[in-house]
Amino acid sequence: MKYTIYILFFLSAIINAQDSIQTSFIKETVFKANDLISIDNFETIYYVNNNVFSKKTANKTITYNNIQLGNLTFANAFNPLKINLFYKDFNTVIILDNRLAEIFKIDFNTLTPYKNVSYVSTGSDNTVWLFNQDLQKLELFDYKSKTIRAQTLPVQSQVLDLKSNYNYCWLLTQKFLYMYNYFGSLVKKIKNEGYTSIVESNENIILKSENALFYLKKDADKPQPIKTSNLLINQFFVTNQTLYIYSHETLQQLQLKIK
Repeated sequence: MKYTIYILFFLSAIINAQDSIQTSFIKETVFKANDLISIDNFETIYYVNNNVFSKKTANKTITYNNIQLGNLTFANAFNPLKINLFYKDFNTVIILDNRLAEIFKIDFNTLTPYKNVSYVSTGSDNTVWLFNQDLQKLELFDYKSKTIRAQTLPVQSQVLDLKSNYNYCWLLTQKFLYMYNYFGSLVKKIKNEGYTSIVESNENIILKSENALFYLKKDADKPQPIKTSNLLINQFFVTNQTLYIYSHETLQQLQLKIK
C-alpha cells in the first residue's frame, strides 16, 4: 500500500510538471515607470510616468500629455498607428498616431444616448471596444460614424479587465472570462478561478492570480500555470513568446517554452 501511494505521488508530480509552461531567463533590465504598457517586436517601449504617455525607441523618446483630461486610466498600444488613451474621469478616449499626435477625440459625454464607459480596448478600422457601465454590455463602437457595430448581452458580475485584438474581445469578470467575436457573439466562457487581470498574445490569453500567471491557449478551456520562479509580478505582457514581468524597478524577460 505504501509503495502504491509513492507511485501515485510521483505520477501526479510528473503530470503537473508536464501541464506547466516552462520558462527560461533572457535578461533583466533596470526600468522605472508608473505603468509599463507594452514592448513591441522592435523593442519599442510604451509606458506612463507621472501621467505622461511615452514611446521610447532606440533613438529617441516622444511623449503625450493632456492635463485637461486629468488622470490617464488606461492605455492600449496594440495598434501603434491608433493608440488608445482612456481618461475615465472625463469619459473620453484620445486616439494617437505613431508620432503620438492626436488624430481623434471621443467624448462619450456628448453622445446621444449618453455612454458611461468604464473600460476601453482597441478594435479594427475606426472602432473601439467599450464597456457600457449603465447597460452592463460590451459595445463595438465606430467613433467616426458614432454608431454601434456590435453589442453583447449584459453580464451579471463586476468587470475586472478588458483586452482585444482585431478579431476578438476578452472580458474578465469576477465570475467568468468571456470571449466574443467582432459580431458580439459569445465564443467561449470559462469560470474565473481567482484571476484579476489578463493580457492577449496571438489570441492566447495569459491570466494573473495573486502572484502567479496562467496560459490559456486559444483552442483550450483549461489554463496552464507558468513557471516564473516566484518573481514579483506587478505588471506583465507577452510579445510573441517572450514574457515580460515588471516590478516597478526591474523588467524581466523570460522565454515561454510552449509546445
